[in-house]
Amino acid sequence: MDLSLENKKIELIQWLSTLNDTSLIDKLMKLREKDKNDWWSEISASEKESIEKGIQDADNGKLTSHSNVKEIYEKWL
Repeated sequence: MDLSLENKKIELIQWLSTLNDTSLIDKLMKLREKDKNDWWSEISASEKESIEKGIQDADNGKLTSHSNVKEIYEKWL
């Protein structure tokens, strides 16, 4: 049975609403918490440095408009 993502979500919600097994609900809650991990702690130091430089550039007004970037890279798009 090939369900769309929305149908899968609805099916899971319906199933979850009928659950009475507290140990299974606790496992699902732990899975949900594990999935909430902060991506910042998962990336490398060089990635963090690059992001921080980008934020600093933006804060200092060193921005390039989308239309200029599109014009520059148009041949590859």
